[in-house]
Amino acid sequence: MSRTHRRQKRRNWSRTLLLLIFIAAALYAGVHCLFRAPEQKQDEAVPAQAVSSTPQDTPDASQPPSTHQVRKADFYTILVSGIDDGNGLNDTNILVAVDAANNSIYGVSIPRDSKTVWDGKSHKINAVYNAGGMEKLADVVSDQLGIPVDYTVLVDLHGFEALVDAINGVDFYIPIDMDYDDPYQDLSIHFPKGMRHLYGSDAMKVVRFRHNNDGTGYGSEDIGRMQTQQNFLKAVAKQTLTLSNVDKLDDFVKIFQKYVETDLTLGNLLWLGKEAVEIGAENVEFSTLPGNWKSPYIYLDQAETLALVNQHLNPYVEDRLPEDLNIPS
Repeated sequence: MSRTHRRQKRRNWSRTLLLLIFIAAALYAGVHCLFRAPEQKQDEAVPAQAVSSTPQDTPDASQPPSTHQVRKADFYTILVSGIDDGNGLNDTNILVAVDAANNSIYGVSIPRDSKTVWDGKSHKINAVYNAGGMEKLADVVSDQLGIPVDYTVLVDLHGFEALVDAINGVDFYIPIDMDYDDPYQDLSIHFPKGMRHLYGSDAMKVVRFRHNNDGTGYGSEDIGRMQTQQNFLKAVAKQTLTLSNVDKLDDFVKIFQKYVETDLTLGNLLWLGKEAVEIGAENVEFSTLPGNWKSPYIYLDQAETLALVNQHLNPYVEDRLPEDLNIPS
């Protein structure tokens, strides 16, 4: 091989290596631009220095911050609501706390009959969406629980069916015998208690079930239904957050685009999805806001709700105080 040919070959390798470096750099930059952590909601009444994911930052001494409003790093609250009957009532509301710094996701169901007050009048919380959409619902939830709602996600529950079908169904233990018919909704729910592999339409029936035709069922309709929903969502999360479903990413995106409305950006969703996979389904937990039924409302227990907020939902470094919450009595 001639000296000239060897020099030419080295130049070709150099160009190839340089090209690969540029491609790698471009991919790295593209991925890190696309995967973008969500911004945390700031309280406009608090100086910007006080609302920080890095509490170590030193604020301007001329305007002392309220440390009561300093945010935890990588902690986000997302209100997820489901609507499926076209009457403007969203009977499924779950406030999800994503604590990426401590590898946990915690969802709290809000009973649909929870008492709330706006414009000086009492209402059930499932009527808020019909009065002002997700923005008003987020404001009401935030006001009651004393914490910000960073983002909202509204899901047409037909999308729930599509997701369950996309992951080829879910093995789920149905907790009670279900025997219900509603000719007005063309709805028939008939399942025996026990383990069953559920696809989309059957899964929807199971999570919608409240009571049997003869009035028997959970005993506490809404609380029992929410517990079943929570258990089913955990089963879905366990199956969805696996590497075996990576090849279904395109299906998930199409389902999301068709059935979901949110103020999260694509980059935010990709970042949250990556964090969810790393957190793992074993670190996803659910509970229900504690309260007591007194017709026609569920009245939230103020002390127990405050404890739950501080343990699982509070995005601030400092605990919330009783005066931070605004739970109607």
